[in-house]
Parts: sequence; structure tokens; C-alpha cells
Amino acid sequence: MSDEQRDVIILSAGQWDAFLDSLFERDDRLDLRRDGEPYRRDEAVDAYVLSGHAEALRSADVDGDVWGTLEDIEETADTEEEAWEKVVAFYLGRECVLVRVQDAGEPEEWILGRELARRLGLL
Repeated sequence: MSDEQRDVIILSAGQWDAFLDSLFERDDRLDLRRDGEPYRRDEAVDAYVLSGHAEALRSADVDGDVWGTLEDIEETADTEEEAWEKVVAFYLGRECVLVRVQDAGEPEEWILGRELARRLGLL
């Protein structure tokens, strides 16, 4: 398996929704739900809550500010696609993984730290 394949996790839209439903946030920590454990309604995780834990993202549901992220990593680009490619390359070189959602109407890609992805059952 190449480094690029190891760093990219591909989910269907249904798997993405199930993944979000499997998470909870408590005291600013994102984690997996466990059977039989009670959860408050305000601990539910949607794309907006997950965005607070992502390194970078490109989503139809949440503004990931690709251009701002590009500026933060001190890069430039001519198009948003080129900007996103540079953001992805930057983070994949820094212990992160790319989660790509297939079957989404618009690009749905999230960059998560490898340790977070592991804790959330993606690795």
C-alpha cells in the first residue's frame, strides 16, 4: 500500500452519516459512542461540530475556508482546486489523513490528525 493510499480514507455518503452518528463530544473531546452509555442531546456530533476538530476541510455543509488555510500554510494558488491540493499535501506530510466522502453532490473532504482518526475508528 502506498503512502498516499494509507493516508486517504474513502467513505460512502451513508458511511459518513453513520460515522458522524457514532460520535459524541464531551468537554471538547471527540470520541466514539459506546453501547449502553447515556449521552445528552448536546453531545451529538454533526459536520459543524466535527469541523472544530479537523485540521482542514472542504465541505458543502461547513465553510472550511480553503483560502484562509492556504494563507496559514504560507502557500499561494490560482484556483480553489489547486489551493485544496496544496493544503492536502501540507497536512498529509504532517501525521494527518484525508477522509473523502464519495457520492456527495459536492466535494466532501476532511483532514484529521492521525491520532484523532485512530481514536474515532477510522484507522
